[in-house]
Amino acid sequence: MSPEIRFRSTERMKRFDQIDYYGRITYAGRTVAFSIRVRGENMGIHPKIGITGLPRSGKSAVLEKVVSMLIEERKQEKRARNEDPNAKPIVGGMKTQTIMEDGQRVGFECVDLVTGDSAVMAHREIDSRTRILGYGINPEALDEIGVAAIQRTMEECEILVIDEIGKFSVESEEFVEIVRKALEEDMPTILTLHKKSRHPLLQDIRRRDDSRILEVTPVNRALLPYKIHKLVRETY
Repeated sequence: MSPEIRFRSTERMKRFDQIDYYGRITYAGRTVAFSIRVRGENMGIHPKIGITGLPRSGKSAVLEKVVSMLIEERKQEKRARNEDPNAKPIVGGMKTQTIMEDGQRVGFECVDLVTGDSAVMAHREIDSRTRILGYGINPEALDEIGVAAIQRTMEECEILVIDEIGKFSVESEEFVEIVRKALEEDMPTILTLHKKSRHPLLQDIRRRDDSRILEVTPVNRALLPYKIHKLVRETY
């Protein structure tokens, strides 16, 4: 007679470097409860939080609210300890910003969150062999601004933000490489992710043991920033 094994539940602990499995084994009429703790090789204390959703669902707005709350809270904590709240940047990384002309969206630029430096990474008037959704792609803009911003954040900041990992940004091989490197850093990380892209980088992020992927919807959009803020602060 083979034993009957049942997993009653699977729960991730507050520490994101381990997962606890609970279950029961039934054999010859006897049932024994058990638990197994699994530690992932690429799991750190801090989660990698991915914000996803349909186009214009409000991913960037949710991210901006979270970043604002984290910066203000950390500055208050530093003031309470008589530390200079501006001694080093709290949040670093990059964001994607829409370029508007005459009320029409004509492109996107990559912006360094700390320095404010920017470069156009996609535009309808860019003459490029690579065109996505009608936009010519300029990978060099991501190499110049985005890659440098992410590298600097790993060295100098407390929290990494990348907005967004999607159809345009993955055209830069250097960007994909630096994001993979950043994901191995044990630091609070918040990403916005293209919902439908099947690029290997996004697939790998979704499959990570320490990832928490949260989708923005009209129902949760107002409360989601507070949930993400809580997740970040559990380990930071």
